[in-house]
Amino acid sequence: MQHDSLSVQVTRGGIVESEHSIKAVIVSSTGDFVESWGDVASLVYPRSAIKAMQALAFIEMNGAEVFDFSAEEIAICCASHSGEPKHVATVQSMLDKLALSERDFECGCHWPMRAETSYELAGEGKTPNQLHNNCSGKHAGMLGLAKLLDTSHHGYIEIDHPVQQKISATMAEMCEYDYSNAPWSPDGCSAPTWAMPLTNLALAFAKFSSPDELTPSRQKACKTLYDAVVKHPFMVAGTERYCTDMMTTLQQRVFLKLGAEGVYVAAIPELKLGIALKCDDGAIRAAESAMTALLDHVGITSFVPDAEMNHYRSVTLKNWQKRITGSINCDL
Repeated sequence: MQHDSLSVQVTRGGIVESEHSIKAVIVSSTGDFVESWGDVASLVYPRSAIKAMQALAFIEMNGAEVFDFSAEEIAICCASHSGEPKHVATVQSMLDKLALSERDFECGCHWPMRAETSYELAGEGKTPNQLHNNCSGKHAGMLGLAKLLDTSHHGYIEIDHPVQQKISATMAEMCEYDYSNAPWSPDGCSAPTWAMPLTNLALAFAKFSSPDELTPSRQKACKTLYDAVVKHPFMVAGTERYCTDMMTTLQQRVFLKLGAEGVYVAAIPELKLGIALKCDDGAIRAAESAMTALLDHVGITSFVPDAEMNHYRSVTLKNWQKRITGSINCDL
């Protein structure tokens, strides 16, 4: 069933102050189209929403066993983490096991995504390094993949490097999409990101949620990744982050992942479904609102008491004096 784009409305004083348009699609693990909103055939950059697919080759080649990565370390390979101390320590542990250092990263550095963590770091007279980059866990996995491929890790972010070639081949199989002529660009962390239809992105995560039709090695890799991220949701994002909080609320039933510019994916094993959405104007607040509405729509939130879910369904907006000014709601 196809519908017009979803609408996320931001209200103030009883009227709509802002409105966001969302395209979204639900696909089954068998590749069947279930339902969509808006033009889901148009190309989108999945950005960080696809990180689990980028980590898949490393896990499938038994990288976690070779380097003795813990479940938390596997989870942070899929993360856009907030740069909190536990995130930084976990990535450092991965580098130690790889016999590499922060200098071997090619992701660049930025202040931690969690403002409070940045304030603490600055208060100690310190500046961030590449471990604080929200993609550092992904890059640790890429460095590990270079070792598994027995190739130099130098330049591992380049599109023609064996690491990125292996990753793109694995993603192409999961998404069932040919990347050879697809638009691409360096992502914020400098690794390549390829554009694809939203439907193919949803398909990859539907297969990730229920990998029974995949090869035995890929089935195992998908299940290893899924178990790690849902059992350690803090590693995927962090304190007061939607991905972490909603996965915690849904008790291992759903994997959720944000991508920059308002992209979101969900993998739902018990329903054998994948969901992918994109906010046309890139607003993350709207993407989160729409994802909540879609999770309600497929019924996976039905076991959660309304008291726990309602603040996601209608996000209350407050000013600096904590006075209520409006709300964010998705019209589905």
